[in-house]
Amino acid sequence: MNHNIPLSPRPLDHLSRNRRLVLTVSQLREHGVTASDLAERCRPGGPWQQLLPQVYLLHAGPPTSGERLQAALLYAEGSEGSQGEVMVTGLAALALHRFSSVPPLIGLDRIDLLVPRQRRLRASGEVMIHRAHVLPDPDEVAGVPCAPVPRALADAVAELDDPETVRRLLTEAVRGGHCEATAVVRELSQARLLSRPHVVEAVDTLLAEGRAIAEGRLYDMVRCFGLPDPVWHVDLRLPGGPHLGGVDAYWPEHAVAVEIDGRAPRQEEDALWSEYARKREHLERLGITVVYITPKKLRESLEQQAAVVRTALMASSDRSPAAYVVVLPA
Repeated sequence: MNHNIPLSPRPLDHLSRNRRLVLTVSQLREHGVTASDLAERCRPGGPWQQLLPQVYLLHAGPPTSGERLQAALLYAEGSEGSQGEVMVTGLAALALHRFSSVPPLIGLDRIDLLVPRQRRLRASGEVMIHRAHVLPDPDEVAGVPCAPVPRALADAVAELDDPETVRRLLTEAVRGGHCEATAVVRELSQARLLSRPHVVEAVDTLLAEGRAIAEGRLYDMVRCFGLPDPVWHVDLRLPGGPHLGGVDAYWPEHAVAVEIDGRAPRQEEDALWSEYARKREHLERLGITVVYITPKKLRESLEQQAAVVRTALMASSDRSPAAYVVVLPA
């Protein structure tokens, strides 16, 4: 018997029938494809082609969007056993998240990947590499590990210099319910992008957009869950005394206030944060219960936030009477 007969190509046919059309050189070797076989099949006009270093496409013609993604991930995973430590980011991730302001994946000329900072990996072909000290937990989108929207936005914005494009991306992130404005600003700050004038301008628009959406959800919370009507957007003052601060909703008979906690985590706002805390402490010393609700909680757990406010209103009868304050339109 001749023991030198080459391995049957049947396993590769089997993989092709199961749509495994993107393989690494090591995977091909496991199926009996030698270096000379690979060179022959990838010759000009041949049936296969090399997409990236060590990554091959088992058909001629342009790769599909899915094949481009698979090839990029296989390239980044490489020989270091880094599965689970690579995710799509930037515009490619936003395309997978179905951002209308981003071209479909087939129309993008590159795929951005996020990897740990210690990985020895270089950009190649259409693959661009971004690094993180600590990788975020990926979102699984259509079976593809993607960076969360705030991180994907930061990686995309880092490569963009068109103000209108940046504004559209940031606004869609909040208006489309993908994430909260503060989460985006946090990532932009960590990426040191807030020194760019066109980014700062877009962030101002973003925060205004996020604030308006959060206020609308607060109105819905009061209406949909049967809370008593408050007075909206008022300033509180001591009679003949200082201004105590503005709140988004106030129930005078219960001395309960609600404020949307939409602070943006920007370094230059440290003084504002301190002022924010002082206002809260002052109101609570006067016997006014302050309920702070983040835009994220208004988006994700409206019923739970309504229960928190209702509990504060019901508990008011058990507290000592609050100091009298003057309520003025904001």
